Amino acid sequence: MRIHYATQTDVGRRKDRNEDYFGVFREDAPGLTFFKEGALFLVADGLGGHAGGEIASKLGVSIVKDLIKEPPPEPPEDPDADAGYLPVIRKYIKQANDNIFRTNQELVKGNRPMGTTMLAVLALRNKVFIGNVGDSRCYLVRAGEIIEKTIDHSWVDEQVKLGLMSKSEAESDLRRNIVTRSVGNHEEVVVDTYRWHMVPGDVLLMCTDGLINMVKDVDINAEFQKRATPAEIAQRLVNRANENGGKDNITVIVAHISPNLFQLMVTYAVRFFRKHWQQLMWTLLALLFGAACFVVGRFSVKWL
Repeated sequence: MRIHYATQTDVGRRKDRNEDYFGVFREDAPGLTFFKEGALFLVADGLGGHAGGEIASKLGVSIVKDLIKEPPPEPPEDPDADAGYLPVIRKYIKQANDNIFRTNQELVKGNRPMGTTMLAVLALRNKVFIGNVGDSRCYLVRAGEIIEKTIDHSWVDEQVKLGLMSKSEAESDLRRNIVTRSVGNHEEVVVDTYRWHMVPGDVLLMCTDGLINMVKDVDINAEFQKRATPAEIAQRLVNRANENGGKDNITVIVAHISPNLFQLMVTYAVRFFRKHWQQLMWTLLALLFGAACFVVGRFSVKWL
């Protein structure tokens, strides 16, 4: 299974340190037994203003990644049943919550307890299984269009659900960074899970709210309509977030799932030309000049 992916993380323009953390675990990960082909992507955003946000995000990723050591689950008879991969993902996110919550109880005194968002995305051949707590987000992009995305656990998102705020109002509201659900702040946590069907050529975008609070979906969508590699898309999205203010840490993972080989070759050829077009033009001009000199020299010898 081919997965071409790129990662970018940036402190942004307003923060002193990066409290985001991520991990990518493929077939060569030590101890992997959970799947044969695919990848596990993890994105965590330590809660700003809390004690040890960067510690919580790293601890969360280190715990949830261990799900790859689980034996592969039996395929459920009912494909829509809550069985197979999703219960395992939910179990490990809850383990991360238990661990961070106990650490808060034992060590954090006089400060706001540490916590983190947690997005776990297991991409297999034709399915993606997702567990999510908080406002980090996963998108499924097909043919340059966003067709699925996870729901944020944020205050403004709840207002939209209640009909008290429009989506356009939510995108510009200053309270977008207030999360209503996180890993580690409470003894119990509810994990949202998703199961999406994928086809070859689909793209997954996983990101923290440092991107989605700075770049609207319509502008994110526009980046996927350009012929570009995952690395170029990830870098452009980070740049857009910073150009729009960069108020938070920004983490982006772009994963192209089983891309068409011909289209992939064209995309990388276009990228190579964009990067080296000046050198290629000078080389071509030098070759043309050399050829012209050769022709002129041959005719000059014949004339003499």
